[in-house]
Amino acid sequence: MATLIAYEDASPSADAELLRKACHGWGTDEKAVISILGHRNATQRKLIREAYQQLYKEDLVKRLEHELSGDFERAVYRWNLDPSDRDAVLANVALRKENCDYRVIIELSCTLSPQELFSIKCAYQCRYKRSLEEDIASHTSCDLPMLLVGLVSIHRYQGNEVNMKLANSESSILRNAIEEKSFNHEDILRIITTRSKPQLMATLNCYKDEHSCNITKHLKDNPANAYTETLRTTIRCISNPTKYFEKVIRNAIKKSGANEDALTRVIVTRAEKDLKEIMEQYYMRNSVPLDQAVAKETSGHYKKFLLTLLGKAD
Repeated sequence: MATLIAYEDASPSADAELLRKACHGWGTDEKAVISILGHRNATQRKLIREAYQQLYKEDLVKRLEHELSGDFERAVYRWNLDPSDRDAVLANVALRKENCDYRVIIELSCTLSPQELFSIKCAYQCRYKRSLEEDIASHTSCDLPMLLVGLVSIHRYQGNEVNMKLANSESSILRNAIEEKSFNHEDILRIITTRSKPQLMATLNCYKDEHSCNITKHLKDNPANAYTETLRTTIRCISNPTKYFEKVIRNAIKKSGANEDALTRVIVTRAEKDLKEIMEQYYMRNSVPLDQAVAKETSGHYKKFLLTLLGKAD
C-alpha cells in the first residue's frame, strides 16, 4: 500500500499559483512546496506542471531545481518528474557513478511490469539519445552486461501459469551450474532473465526444497565478485521486493552518515506503491519505526519532505 496522503480535491491551477508565489519574492517558501507537492499523486503533479507551464510559460521542474538545493532539491526534482522519466534519470545517474550502482537497474527490471519497463526505456532514449541497453553495456564489464542487458531487454510473460516439471528441471540446472562454479552459464542467464516471475519463483522454491537452503546462500558461499553479487541481488529483488527494499533503506541509514541517494530513491519511487509494507518490514526487522529512523538521520526541509511522503508529517 502507498504511504502518500494525496488531497484529491486539489486544483492544479490553484496549486500552480501557490507554487509560483513560493518560488518568487524574498527567498523560497520551502514549507509551501512540501505542503503542496508532498500531497499530490503522479497524475496531479503532471497536471500542476502543465498548468504552471500554461500560466507562466515556464517549466516548474526547472524552476524548483533553481530555487532549491542539496538533498531536498534532488528529492523534489525526482518526485516531480513523470515516473518513467524519473526512473530513466535514476538509471542514468547510477550508470555514470564511478562505481556503477547496479541495484537501480535490477530494481527497475525486477519490480516493474514489462509495460512500465518499456516506458522507461523509451523515456531514456528520448532524454539521452541512447538506449538503456547501450549504456549498460558501455558502463559495465566482464559478465555483467550479459545479465543486466538481459534483464532490461526481456518482456517477461505476465501470466500466473506454472509448469512444475519445468521448475524441477531448471532447479537442477541451476544447482549443477553452481556446483561447477559456472555462474555465468547461459542457462542461469536464460532462467533468471526470461522466465515469468511465478515460474521463476516455482523454480527457486524447488531449489530450496531440494537443497534445504535458498540459492542465494549457495551463491554467497562462493568467491564474491561483482557478477555473483549482482546475481544474488537480482534473485533477492525478484523473490521478495519488500524485504529487498527494507534492506536497501536499512543499509542507507545505518552507515556512517546516511546514504541519502539510496534513501531518497526508495521513498520517492515506492511512496505511491508499497512503501507501507516496506515500513512494516523495517519495523519487524529493526524494532524502530522507519519514520523515526529517517528523522534521526536527516534534517531540515529534506527530512520534512521525506516524512511527508512517508505519511508521517506533523
